Amino acid sequence: MGKTWKYDFDIAKYSRAIEERPDNHRAYNNRGIAYQRKGLYHLSIDDFNRAIELNPFFVQAYINRGNAYQEMGQYEHSISDLNKAIELDLGNSMAYNNRGFTFILMGKYEEAERDIRKSLEISPNNIYALNSMAELHAARNNALEACKWLHLAMEKGYNNWSYIKTSKTYDNIRNSPCFKKLIYGK
Repeated sequence: MGKTWKYDFDIAKYSRAIEERPDNHRAYNNRGIAYQRKGLYHLSIDDFNRAIELNPFFVQAYINRGNAYQEMGQYEHSISDLNKAIELDLGNSMAYNNRGFTFILMGKYEEAERDIRKSLEISPNNIYALNSMAELHAARNNALEACKWLHLAMEKGYNNWSYIKTSKTYDNIRNSPCFKKLIYGK
């Protein structure tokens, strides 16, 4: 992880903010994100829990905790948190996208497509949802459709090359001509 120093800096910064204001739900949330990025999921979940205790209507903390659970492979907990985020904010495109992505990981492709389409209905240029739609089609072994969506995501600004090149979600199409052309220009 090349940015570990940044996450350590963020953890220290938000820890100071929490010391100054122990009721600062945003500081707990932000420190939780830094812990999550370092792979310290239990610490991140503790901070997201505290953010939610301090403000039970703070949608972003539910989304972030859902993401942490997803990364830990605890998909049912992830879905539960993302359901709560959607309940609190029906117009939150990322909550639908992230729940859809969790459904992909669970092999529940119909539910995934429903959520990702809802995310795109709310926010048509959401590059993460466009990428999730590509990942959904990759999971379904539909390389051409996956490449179409990935190309659209890239046109709109999605550029997480490391993720695209290594994510297991693209394994089914990694050797397809369209994927190679998109990623490697070959």
